[in-house]
Amino acid sequence: MKEQIRIADMMNGVRFEGFLLVKSSQQKTAQNGSKYLDMTLVDTSGEINAKMWDGTVLPPEPGKVIKLRGMVQEYNSHLQMRADKIRESTPEDGVEMDRLVPCAPRPADEMLDELLNRANNIADRQLKELVLRRLDEAGDKLQFVPAAVRLHHAQRSGLLNHTTTMLKGAEFICDLYPFLDRDLLAAGVILHDLCKIEEMNTDESGLASDYTAQGNLLGHIVMGVSRLDRQGRELGVDEELLMLLEHMILSHHDLPEYGSPKQPMFPEAEALHILDLLDARMFEMKNECDKVTPGSFTERIWSLDNRKLYRRKGAPAQKSGE
Repeated sequence: MKEQIRIADMMNGVRFEGFLLVKSSQQKTAQNGSKYLDMTLVDTSGEINAKMWDGTVLPPEPGKVIKLRGMVQEYNSHLQMRADKIRESTPEDGVEMDRLVPCAPRPADEMLDELLNRANNIADRQLKELVLRRLDEAGDKLQFVPAAVRLHHAQRSGLLNHTTTMLKGAEFICDLYPFLDRDLLAAGVILHDLCKIEEMNTDESGLASDYTAQGNLLGHIVMGVSRLDRQGRELGVDEELLMLLEHMILSHHDLPEYGSPKQPMFPEAEALHILDLLDARMFEMKNECDKVTPGSFTERIWSLDNRKLYRRKGAPAQKSGE
């Protein structure tokens, strides 16, 4: 994928040829009765409206990446793209998605392999079979869905990033507190957010536009317990083991105001909650601090108890991918 002008750097009169992500598109009718294409296109720097005055071209699906050739123009004091030619991207184009949408810092297939390897290493046969069955049911969407519509890990493959980071944290915690059931905690980490796949409307871009009807009415915690209970009973999983896993999902947000009807009531459930909270907050804090210069404060962040954050001066350089 060649270097191209970012949307934020576009100016009136500049010609553009490159790849952009379709946020929305539809065919409209002008006052003279002719058809035209109206699109909102995005990259990581912003978005721009685009018009294509060719009524024979069908609107590309939201979430698709298109190659576009056109001219940036000013209309009603706003920049707009006049598209002369568009086509859907192909694998041969070598499009780098992290230029178009926020992406997890590691490849999805690498993270998925880590998750599957950990599931396959669960010693208890019933627990292993249940976790693998739920992962199989989650399907291919697991590779690109975010962990949220907004806030923590709202990025392509964000759910995998969140889950695999928590798995690493679980290993450290179990080394520190060896009385914890290492496999039970790992299973809880893998299962706790799986139903976010069904909770959010996510297209192929890996970004969620909104919540589904099930997401609004039930939420991923209730759906997660329901799916787990069904699968566990079909597989004949030990009742106490199934109950413990269901409690871990129910309690991982800790408080009713955050969606959990029960607080954690055994050590592995508490560890899961702490890991979930820690990873979410570390992501949000880094993300907000990255927006300001060293030695200054962020705006107040409502998801972090309306706190301001301070970005320290002379912080150690971060490794690539962090």
